[in-house]
Amino acid sequence: MNSNSMNLYLLIALAPLVTAIVAGFFGTGFMGRQIGRRASHIITILGVAASFVGSLIVLQEVLGGQTFDGTVYVWSLIGDVRFEIGFLIDPLSALMMVVVTFVSLMVHIYTIGYMADDPGYQRFFSYISLFTFSMLMLVMSNNMLQLFFGWEAVGLVSYLLIGFWYTRPSAVFANLKAFLVNRVGDFGFVLGIGLLYAYTDSLHYADVFAKADQLATLTFPGTDWQMLTVACLALFVGAMGKSAQAPLHVWLPDSMEGPTPISALIHAATMVTAGIFMVARFSPVFEHSDTALAFIIVIGAFGALFLGILGVVQNDIKRVVAYSTLSQLGYMTVALGASVYSVAIFHLMTHAFFKALLFLGAGSVIIAMHHDQDMRNMGGLRKYMPITWITMLIGTLALVGTPFFSGFYSKEQIIEAAGASNVWGATFAYYATKIGVFVTSLYSFRLYFMVFHGKERFNTDPHAHAEHDDEHHGGLPKESPWVVTVPLVLLAIASVVTGAWFIDPLLFDGYFGDTIQVLPQHPAMAELAGHWHGWVAYALHGFVSLPFLLLLAGFVVAWYCYLINPKVPETLARKFSGIYRVLDNKYYFDWFNEQVIARLTRALGHGLWQGGDRGFIDGIVVNGSARMVGLVAATGRLMQSGYIYHYAFAMIIGIMVFLTFFVLMVH
Repeated sequence: MNSNSMNLYLLIALAPLVTAIVAGFFGTGFMGRQIGRRASHIITILGVAASFVGSLIVLQEVLGGQTFDGTVYVWSLIGDVRFEIGFLIDPLSALMMVVVTFVSLMVHIYTIGYMADDPGYQRFFSYISLFTFSMLMLVMSNNMLQLFFGWEAVGLVSYLLIGFWYTRPSAVFANLKAFLVNRVGDFGFVLGIGLLYAYTDSLHYADVFAKADQLATLTFPGTDWQMLTVACLALFVGAMGKSAQAPLHVWLPDSMEGPTPISALIHAATMVTAGIFMVARFSPVFEHSDTALAFIIVIGAFGALFLGILGVVQNDIKRVVAYSTLSQLGYMTVALGASVYSVAIFHLMTHAFFKALLFLGAGSVIIAMHHDQDMRNMGGLRKYMPITWITMLIGTLALVGTPFFSGFYSKEQIIEAAGASNVWGATFAYYATKIGVFVTSLYSFRLYFMVFHGKERFNTDPHAHAEHDDEHHGGLPKESPWVVTVPLVLLAIASVVTGAWFIDPLLFDGYFGDTIQVLPQHPAMAELAGHWHGWVAYALHGFVSLPFLLLLAGFVVAWYCYLINPKVPETLARKFSGIYRVLDNKYYFDWFNEQVIARLTRALGHGLWQGGDRGFIDGIVVNGSARMVGLVAATGRLMQSGYIYHYAFAMIIGIMVFLTFFVLMVH
């Protein structure tokens, strides 16, 4: 590799960091306000655009066979242990780099319009640029140290972005919730990294993966468990937190408190897919543990079906899309458990485009509705917002898996892979993902019909806006400015074409090569390849498949319930009030966390404070030792009378005790 390639890699990773520092330090008042709002967005957009162009060049080089795995510099050296910063440029990282930088670029441009009136404009651009840097460091890393740095960095910036409007108590609660839940996952993640390091003496991916066969023969100390199973489960707990898998999913719906652009950037296309990327990267390790794969596929299937159902009862437009994200992350996780890692990455890519489109489209609607997010106050927006309408329709068709749209190719492959997998739990995953098609269609078209069709449920008086604050309707909705609609159009194009364009090279023409490893005992990928006859034939066959019939069923139910007879949902909610209550309370995950976990934690903390801190440490160790010293000193003071005969008497008593002890020992 020549120096030009290394310079290119550094440019891709560091350009967003430099622009984030410039906008953050010199545009927010932290070190002055030398640059204004316009300069802030120009600088950060140029930085991300440079990373995107560089990523395209890297992808082209990788397609030509040029890869790289090397150290940029040694961060620390402790004995024989080297802590390094390095890059791994291979087909997996190159694809992720392009996806991350493209979606980030679209979000940066979109933010110009969405955050136009926000006083934290420069700060927001600094944050999203910093997030892009963090995500690039994660996907470009060649060792577990740098992976962990990127992992934590995206979590930190996510915390800052979710709580961007820090004057809102709900935003503060949401970012704290996200931070704490992710720390639970990260505890498992760091344990998994520690286990692999302990048994390989290396943090470098290549060294760890080369010893995977050897690691598979080891057992966890003190048990008969396979060591790799414990390590893989610990790593996947980290993925459950970052990629919002049940029960660590509870932070993602609340994170909608942040501005809409970060919902698209973080919670659709990048951060929440970090866990999916990590498991795919560690495929040489996960392949040796059927137990871990079974756990993964069951967790994914639960999310794909049951978390998606929650989207049906949501009325906040962003929360519907958020629960859709949870469901689609479940689909990706099913693919990981079925050992079709390339299919998981393929769905990650297609999902990034159409879900970012849906989030940004929702933001465009929110702008038009004067920041009202309740779909019950919308309706009939199609004629007022034609570009937003058509692009969101395209995103919806891709999400539900309509043949020839991008989501169809990746979702259908996941369903078939679940059916072909021989991992325990695959049957449950197969039926859950199929039923999930109906659920996805139902909540997606419910959103579409409630927002863009039917009766207008907002105030259409053009003078009303002046009489209300921004949280209420007023005036006719209108199409968003071009800085909002251009990203929508570009993402819509990607949502149509990427499936057909990339399914052959990514899944069946060996794009990933040895980057992703699948053992022969996991036949799902081979079976998918055996039934593949091209993207056209595949889509045409999709029109007569069961998933397409389920898609149509969801469409018809949504059309009837939310356009033809809107009273049906209310009647069903009353008739099945128990089920509705469970769904409305999100299966009581939040209640359990707040009423059980939080109370137990609070009780434990109070007990440790009273018994451990005040009772043992302060009462015995600190104050107790002081009292003991005082008691010994007081006793000693009584013995120091100053009379010689007292000292002589004590000496005689001591000699008698010593002689008695000596005589007893001799006999």
